[in-house]
Amino acid sequence: MTTRARTAALIDHTLLKPEATAAQVEVLIAEAAALGTYSVCVSPSLLPLDLPAGLHLATVCGFPSGAHATAVKAAEAADAVAKGAEEIDMVVNLRLVKEGDLDGVEADIRGVREACPGAVLKVIIESAALTDEEIVATCRAAEAAGADFVKTSTGFHPAGGASIHAVALMRATVGDRLGVKASGGIRTAADALAMVEAGANRLGLSASAAVLEGLDD
Repeated sequence: MTTRARTAALIDHTLLKPEATAAQVEVLIAEAAALGTYSVCVSPSLLPLDLPAGLHLATVCGFPSGAHATAVKAAEAADAVAKGAEEIDMVVNLRLVKEGDLDGVEADIRGVREACPGAVLKVIIESAALTDEEIVATCRAAEAAGADFVKTSTGFHPAGGASIHAVALMRATVGDRLGVKASGGIRTAADALAMVEAGANRLGLSASAAVLEGLDD
């Protein structure tokens, strides 16, 4: 398999702008199918969607702030799964992280986990807004709560998106037990390959076509 095809198979081709229209999502799906990405990731209000065979459906939960009540996040996740979502990218409660309430962080994640037991659960930790110690602690809470992935960023936080340092630290923390998704600000082939080298095994990209153009066929 070529570098381009291998990288495409790691991508959640993403459109999460609040003004995104159904017509734009149709274009996203066509692009994803043509590029060979793993999934499309869209806002939950756009579900259900009719996807071609082999293309997976991801959505977000508690997005983008994470400051929602756990019951609201859980209901949102359950509704999305009922409408066909296979993967849920939930945003961690950053207030609880900053207050050092890791039991609360774990409980919040577990509430969503229990609401969508058959789905892949990715926990967005907003790594650019956290210290290294907070990144490690939040990754551990996500693992304890039953998450399948930890993810760097929403792409909407003013602190920034993914960094090589954060991805490497997240991978070192979860080992091979969880996936690591790098998302937020990845716009070139060099960026994408650096994230994979650092330990990411999923990439959240909106500029998928531009990134893949920079890779060998």
